Parts: sequence; structure tokens; C-alpha cells
Amino acid sequence: MLRVKNLRVVRARREVLSDISFTVERGELVGLLGPSGSGKSTLMRSLLGVQIIASGTVEVLGAPAGESGLRTRVGYVTQAPSVYADLSVRENLAYFADVLGAPHTDVDRVINDVDLGHHTRSLVRGLSGGEIARVSLAAALLGNPQVLVLDEPTVGLDPLLRRDLWNIFQGLASSGVTLIVSSHVMDEAQRCQRLLLMREGHLIFDASPRELLVRTNTTDYDAAMVSLIEATP
Repeated sequence: MLRVKNLRVVRARREVLSDISFTVERGELVGLLGPSGSGKSTLMRSLLGVQIIASGTVEVLGAPAGESGLRTRVGYVTQAPSVYADLSVRENLAYFADVLGAPHTDVDRVINDVDLGHHTRSLVRGLSGGEIARVSLAAALLGNPQVLVLDEPTVGLDPLLRRDLWNIFQGLASSGVTLIVSSHVMDEAQRCQRLLLMREGHLIFDASPRELLVRTNTTDYDAAMVSLIEATP
């Protein structure tokens, strides 16, 4: 589903990503983790095809990232709300369905997928932070994308709302959707099937959450990340 090989990104003469390589299979729920400034957002932009790269290749569903044919096959949720506050939930989703060329029957489907049935006529400005996050996710699900790239989708949410969103992510993965979910909150690591841990533009770990604990001889994910980062030159 995703293939990144020897990816290198340079901005303002500074190497932001250095020789990144990995592949992701269908239905994997992958956590992209690391401290601020580690290169997570740059890597996600590269997967979406909106980042100029210095060298290497990025393929999504067998095509170069950003190719026009991927438009409805790859969904993206930004960290900041990506919907219109002065429109209702249904109006937002109908608008984005038109932009994507997705059928309007998709609107009801994605509303059900993210459990917003009681808020279809509510203006987005009157919703809670967690509900707005669901509307953004619903917009990304229009057109039945096979790959979802989510930029810190649970930031600022309380533990119950974070749990609910992760339940949705896991359900999508079970249905065959591939998800890349970035976070700097290490306790979310255990909700992923696989972790990509970054530091200063380098990929320093690629394995399961359990393997992270074993490798660092810890029982806590925050301690595991600190241990791994400190042990990496």
C-alpha cells in the first residue's frame, strides 16, 4: 500500500529527512511517533505528494505519491480543524463530496461511520472538539479511501474521546483501510499494530509496540521512547 525508499528531504539547506525506507501493507494501523521536530509532518506531506523531495521515492497504491488518480483513494486529516464552522455537519460533508466527486450517498455512510447521526444539522461552530474531529475524519472517509493519513487527530482531546477515535481507527483497519496516525503521545503507541519512531529526521525504530518494550527493557511507553532516543547516536 505504501512504499518509501531512501527518502531524503532538504529545506533551507537543512536535511529534514535522511534516508527513510519502509513499506506498509493493507489494513495496517501504523503509529508515526516522535518528539516535535522529528520529521513526522514532513514525512506525511511526502506520503501525500505535496512535499518536494531531494531524492528517493514514495509510492502509494503502486503510484507516485500525489498522482491525480490517488485523489479519492487517499484521505488526509490535518491537526487543525479542516471543516467550515459556519456550515452544518451535513453541509460540510456534501460540499466535500462534490469537491471529490464522491456520491452523495457517501454523506450518510460517513456520518454513521463516525457516529454523528444526532448532529447532522448542527453547525460545526457549536460542536465540541471531539465532535469536530469526527467531522474532519468523516470528510476524509468520503469516496472510500484505501489509505488514511492522520496528523495528530487526538491532540487536545480528553481520554474518553481519544479512546472513541482510536476505536474508529481500529475498526477501519479491520475493514482493510491502511492508516498512518502521527502522535507525540506515547501512551497511544499500544493502540497501534506497528510503530515508526522518528528522531531528528531519522527512522530509529520500526516494529510492534511489544517489541519496543522488549528492546528497551521497559514496561512504560514514555520510558521506552526516552530510552531508545537516548541510545540512538
